[in-house]
Amino acid sequence: MKNNKRLPIGMQSFAKLREGGYAYADKTRYIYELVSGSQQYFLSRPRRFGKSLFLSTLKAYWEGRKELFEGLEIAELEAQRDNPWQPYPVFYFDFNGKNYQQDTALESILDKMLRQWENTYGGDASRPLEERFQYLLTAAAQKTGRRCVVLVDEYDKPLLEVLGNAALEEHNKAVFKGFFGTLKSYDDYLQFVFIAGVTKFSKVSIFSDLNQLRDISLSEKFTDICGITEEELNDCFSAEITALAQHKHISPDECLLALKKNYDGYHFFPHAKGVYNPFSLLNALADKSFNAYWFSTGTPTFLVQRVREIKLSANRFTDSTLYATGDSLTDYRYENPDPIPLLYQTGYLTIWDYDERRHRYILGFPNEEVKYGFLKSLLPAYTPAAISNSGTDIFALDDCLESGNTEGTRDILTALFAGIPYTTNDAPFEHYFQSVLYIVFTLLGQFVKCEVHSSRGRADCILETDDFVYIFEFKVDKPAAEALAQIEDKGYALPYQADKRRIFMIGVGFDSEMRTLKEWLVK
Repeated sequence: MKNNKRLPIGMQSFAKLREGGYAYADKTRYIYELVSGSQQYFLSRPRRFGKSLFLSTLKAYWEGRKELFEGLEIAELEAQRDNPWQPYPVFYFDFNGKNYQQDTALESILDKMLRQWENTYGGDASRPLEERFQYLLTAAAQKTGRRCVVLVDEYDKPLLEVLGNAALEEHNKAVFKGFFGTLKSYDDYLQFVFIAGVTKFSKVSIFSDLNQLRDISLSEKFTDICGITEEELNDCFSAEITALAQHKHISPDECLLALKKNYDGYHFFPHAKGVYNPFSLLNALADKSFNAYWFSTGTPTFLVQRVREIKLSANRFTDSTLYATGDSLTDYRYENPDPIPLLYQTGYLTIWDYDERRHRYILGFPNEEVKYGFLKSLLPAYTPAAISNSGTDIFALDDCLESGNTEGTRDILTALFAGIPYTTNDAPFEHYFQSVLYIVFTLLGQFVKCEVHSSRGRADCILETDDFVYIFEFKVDKPAAEALAQIEDKGYALPYQADKRRIFMIGVGFDSEMRTLKEWLVK
């Protein structure tokens, strides 16, 4: 099948997408829903999830660019209105791709944006920023005879970029307070407001003052306003799925399963349909590969540091014990020691379920791309020895396991635990011990069948390759002989008696005082 569609990877301009003939999953029905309802909205979605493209689509709509919407769902819906496709004055604030590390960077960027509009509507650039914005709203409304539309893309970028710099963070909050506070006092001049970002910072006047903003981040109606649903994937990209399947020598159904496993799984309302990360999905279809794309820029350092600072056990990330209230998921406070809400808002966690009785959300990784990417980023924070290509990384460990090299496996695990940092104020060894073991063996699950258990009556870890089965039991401050005896006494190897593969039973003893792997017995 010949494929002539162009994939809009990283594209943020709706006009460019439509004029260039790129593939498009039609989200325009949501615009109709929004403009038919409230006037002012806020939406939180993870990075690279299509927020900027949606804001650009809103901009084209409010500018009355009817030609860009031909053949889309909103064209038919708008035909029901009186005088559709009327242009409104649009003030589009885009905080993407800017550097906010300087003290007055935010003011400089706002000044540049205002100057562009002042060329059209007039104004005095020598006056304070908020006064210039106020004048523009009134002047634009008077000149056009229509109220104004304000669109704000990635409003939180000037705050996220300076986390850790308390003075600059407070400075940027104060700038926002003065500038966007205008939106409340000048409501008579506003037709529509839409603000989007990754996080919803509390104590920022854009929210504390603007209580008329409707937060649709956890709204069931708008759960797939960004991202790509499975239905949209099949409708819009069937040719690309076929091409990827042929390239990988698998069936289309197997291809869909692999795409789902790697890039689907985001839920922004309990039991709602899942959505794919569009950036990763489109890159996978373009490259005909199942690579990790969302993590190409790496996990933000402050997220990893926050997880480590509060001594959160890594195994909690996939055992359904991560909880959050609705308020915490939509209202971020930097001083909050709990990183779970921020991990949700930034896309590292998603909604798995909802506990109706306790009124709390149950969270977990959305897919394998995020799961493995995050754990890879987290491991060096627990043990610096786990640096890629160091000879003690996951790939080296996998090579030893695939070849039946138990001595090499022992040496790598010994090096990993020898690299655990030690200070008198740091977390106890048990925290590092459990987290490092969990992360290491979970990451190995990318290459081999690996199960990590902690309940009584099951081995701590069972790992299977094509030629070998490894049964591990780990003990802290107890002899390895005791661990090995438990494997035998509990019959952990019995399910593999008829297996043709070689079975290794391995008892491991760790010394918490020395923070080392002390004993290693293999049978």
